[in-house]
Amino acid sequence: MRKTLIAVLFASTLPAIAMAMPDAGQRHHGGKHAPFEQLDLTKEQKSEMRNLMGEQMKSRREITQRYLDKLPESERKAMQDELKSSKENTHKQMRELLKPEQQKKFDELHEKMEAKRAERAEFEQWKAERDQKS
Repeated sequence: MRKTLIAVLFASTLPAIAMAMPDAGQRHHGGKHAPFEQLDLTKEQKSEMRNLMGEQMKSRREITQRYLDKLPESERKAMQDELKSSKENTHKQMRELLKPEQQKKFDELHEKMEAKRAERAEFEQWKAERDQKS
């Protein structure tokens, strides 16, 4: 239960954070039950798989964004509101499953993730502004 909860928390963070984690002893997706773990990959193969998966996520994000940019502002706003509401609802449901001491740790982890998201958004905004000036 605890591993599943942690996996769900980290899955909701930016893919770049997950990809930046070191390999040594880390089990990102459920240990030996993860499909790639059962393949007994070499370090090089794991690295290449991680790179390919990262590129796929980036590509999907870019394709999705291209189509979202075509939506009217009101529909984009409605979609963002619905996604936010869904995320908050899931967060609330997950928190309710926990014991009080787990809830405290869950809240701490959530605050850290939100701070990282805000920092990343600020960086992306700075980068976009810098690129426009160039």
